[in-house]
Amino acid sequence: MAERKLSSTNFRNQTFLEEKCTLNELLDLVSKRWVCEVLFCIEEGNSRFKAIKESLTYISDTILADRLKLLEKYGFIYRAYYEEVPPRAEYSITEKGIELSTLLDNLCKFSETVRGFAGCAVE
Repeated sequence: MAERKLSSTNFRNQTFLEEKCTLNELLDLVSKRWVCEVLFCIEEGNSRFKAIKESLTYISDTILADRLKLLEKYGFIYRAYYEEVPPRAEYSITEKGIELSTLLDNLCKFSETVRGFAGCAVE
């Protein structure tokens, strides 16, 4: 995914908000399309790229790869790489990822009680 230009107003605004409160950085991450679904999918036991892709029917390979990298970068999932022929990678949720998933599930339940929100498909 393309990074924002360092001189852009959006970049300056985002940087300011993230420095003001780290919650803004987390909200920016989880608000990206597919991030929560990828996290939940791994938590449900889908550990391989292909299994995650099959579970999340409409996600593109590029977006899935990007979201996996983001979740790994922030420590919410772990990627184990096996140098085999062919090489393979398996993903697992970390303790930090489980904690985030629980918070997101509670936020989803809250959204179901607030007028105007349709609710989430998280169980």
